[in-house]
Amino acid sequence: MRRNPLKPARYTDPSMIDEPTFRRESDAALESLKQSLIRAEELGDEPLFETEEKNGVLNVLFEDGAAKFVFTPNTPVRQVWISALSTSYKLEWNEAAHAFHLPRTGEDLRTLTERLLREQLDDPTISLR
Repeated sequence: MRRNPLKPARYTDPSMIDEPTFRRESDAALESLKQSLIRAEELGDEPLFETEEKNGVLNVLFEDGAAKFVFTPNTPVRQVWISALSTSYKLEWNEAAHAFHLPRTGEDLRTLTERLLREQLDDPTISLR
């Protein structure tokens, strides 16, 4: 069957969560992550990173200035994107787990962020729980 050229192409997967649900869930997930990051910042004698939020984008800035993690909700594709360690991670909504997860590893947002922080700071004791 040929697509009607006068009808716009559909770019979203019909199995995706709807936009209002995505916005609500991604906002809640990133806010929860932000609070965990702020608590982790305060655990050491000297903070190794700083967490800030601007216009819905969550940034983790490292004290040495050499690195930055960026967490961004991507509404059109209903994913939360993380830019960290020279890699882009695209987390999808998992309805069964009620969480954003990385399909390749199954890690949820908090677990993946904890692993990335441990790798960046070479500190296996960092916890976001």
